[in-house]
Amino acid sequence: MRIDVHNHAIPQRAIELLNAEPIFGATVRDGMWRGGTHVPFPLAPSFVDPDAKLAELEERGLKGAVVSVSPTLFYYHVDARAGEAMARAVNGGLEEFVAAWPDRMRWMASVPLQAPLLAVEVLEEASANGAAGVEIGTSAADMRLDEPALEPFWSAAERLALPVMLHPAYTTPHPGLADFYLENVIGFPLETTIAIERLICAGTLDRHPGLKIVLVHAGGYFPWQAGRLRHARTVRPELSDAPRDPWSYVGQVLFDTITHDVDALRFLVGKAGAENLVLGTDLPFDMATPDPLGALAEVCGEATVTRIAEDKLYFSRRRRHAQSDV
Repeated sequence: MRIDVHNHAIPQRAIELLNAEPIFGATVRDGMWRGGTHVPFPLAPSFVDPDAKLAELEERGLKGAVVSVSPTLFYYHVDARAGEAMARAVNGGLEEFVAAWPDRMRWMASVPLQAPLLAVEVLEEASANGAAGVEIGTSAADMRLDEPALEPFWSAAERLALPVMLHPAYTTPHPGLADFYLENVIGFPLETTIAIERLICAGTLDRHPGLKIVLVHAGGYFPWQAGRLRHARTVRPELSDAPRDPWSYVGQVLFDTITHDVDALRFLVGKAGAENLVLGTDLPFDMATPDPLGALAEVCGEATVTRIAEDKLYFSRRRRHAQSDV
């Protein structure tokens, strides 16, 4: 079964909480998202309706998805209890969403990352309720993912064998990105690059070798610039304790296929290997890949397409308990 690992939903429970609680600073009414950390956008039916989600997947030749919440519902900047309430609404809503098609869809948990011990509690509950992984932002508002305060979260994700998908969020403001939608176009890949290189340099992946990290948008700039970090380690004292080769973490670190450029995708397949790629679309946002399987077919043979797209990170409970094949 060909699976989309980077696919978003906005569950009804979360919408109801947004509309009821002013602390979140956003509303969803008349089919439009307004406020919060994103420009206004219309809610495509597949954000909220599992049948529409499945139809959208099938239009692109896909049979299922691991559904994660829209990053607009990461509420790391509010009071921890409000963040917890949103995470629980998201998780309960996503569990209900995929229950409409249990053989075709799975879901990723959300957690209140600003309160790491509370995040562990929510993550354990989500795992018990069938979560296939956990999606977090590339920073927890003012806290970077490699900071010591987040060690309990990383330990829990490793212990529960839940892959962690990093999605750009809370991008650092840069005046050069303020126009032309460049905060997304350039800023999102940059945030992913910052997050993974900090995790590597800080030793987080070494301390948690059982972790699996999934990087969206083809890993940001990391696949193209890991060599720069490797060289810097040989000449800069600031990196004297960093690992010798950041690329050696590929395998523990996986990439989705969203490059929007077939030459870049061809490089990524050759550089990372099909075994370390998962198919992603970013549906139903407008930045989604229009023809994800067609792009793959243009750069590699059918056997490689199958290796990338089929049953990767699908995380059925039986498979996860039987073997570690993520």
